[in-house]
Amino acid sequence: MTEQQNTEQQQPQEEKANNSKRRKVLGTIAIIFVLLGAGWYAYDRLVLAYEAETEDAYVNGDQISISSRSNGTVTAVYADNTDLVKKGQLLVKLDPVDTQVQLAQAKAKLGEAVRQAQASIAQANEADAAVVQNKASYDRALADYQRREPLLAQRAAAKEDVDSARRQMEAAKAAYEQAKASARAAHVAVDGMTVKQFPSVEQAKASYVSAWIDNKRHVILAPADGYVAKRNVQVGQHIQAGQTLLTVVPLHHTWIDANFKETQIAHLRVGQPVTIEVDAHSDMTYHGKVQGLAAGTGSVFSLLPAENATGNWIKVIQRLPVRIAIDQADLDKKPLQLGLSTTVTVDTHDRSGAALATKAVDQMVMGTDIYQGQLAAADADAQSVINANLVAND
Repeated sequence: MTEQQNTEQQQPQEEKANNSKRRKVLGTIAIIFVLLGAGWYAYDRLVLAYEAETEDAYVNGDQISISSRSNGTVTAVYADNTDLVKKGQLLVKLDPVDTQVQLAQAKAKLGEAVRQAQASIAQANEADAAVVQNKASYDRALADYQRREPLLAQRAAAKEDVDSARRQMEAAKAAYEQAKASARAAHVAVDGMTVKQFPSVEQAKASYVSAWIDNKRHVILAPADGYVAKRNVQVGQHIQAGQTLLTVVPLHHTWIDANFKETQIAHLRVGQPVTIEVDAHSDMTYHGKVQGLAAGTGSVFSLLPAENATGNWIKVIQRLPVRIAIDQADLDKKPLQLGLSTTVTVDTHDRSGAALATKAVDQMVMGTDIYQGQLAAADADAQSVINANLVAND
């Protein structure tokens, strides 16, 4: 066999080998694509089908508006934007002159009321003494008349003397009755009460307590820990009661308001776990849970809600706000500022819970105790003013 013939025989064999390799490669690629498709299908059915995700989610939290509870002129500001403040820390100070004057006036009126109450009690006691004195005069006049009147029939006494005795007895009786009436009137105002229980004293005490508390309001304190934002108060500014001076944001208690499409909320339940990706902190994944679904879509509560009962209606997929509670440990590790963009993913595998809250709230959502004790302190101070004006025992 010649060399040419051998070459012609080898070419079909090489082509067969190449075709076999090509078929194996194509088969392998096909298998890979089939596996990828099957894996994606399984991932979609087993994972993605149980996830609800949205990028329309932002950090939200409490914004405590700090306002004055009384009118006044600002004399000092102790906190500025971005500053951290602690609960009870002094933020703004007002000129206390006006409230101090009102407190002094209220103190004087309370002292005057206490002394007038004591005078009323003394007058009632004086009226009682007058009753005793007038009764004694009446008894003497009556006895004198009764002694003289029988002597008239015996001609042992002059008619003029008997008439005079009768008139004195009647005058003494009238004075006695008047004294009893005056005593009754005096006791109506004082019986059953101590000096401290007099209505005039209680009213003056209430005015004093109010003035005392108003005087304490010239210092404005932080009701909670947080960061100062939106300060718009300046030294020398005259402010009105209720006017907002600045805002304190407690970043240790924030949450996510996630706006899910109405096509995504069918399987959302309270308590489902959530993973949170924050654009500003790509190095950390936050965790949380569904706290609750809003009672209506955002458009319903807007300033100008959409009017769908018109002829030019166009269907638009609505979004429902869902509140996501963030794990406190994650927030303590890295707090989140309000308004930051996030991506939330809710794991909806467990769909046994309720879509809306089933229990009424029975505990305080937020509170502060910095104002506690003011009323007790004011009352104690008022009692000291009362005691200082007592000049006799009750």
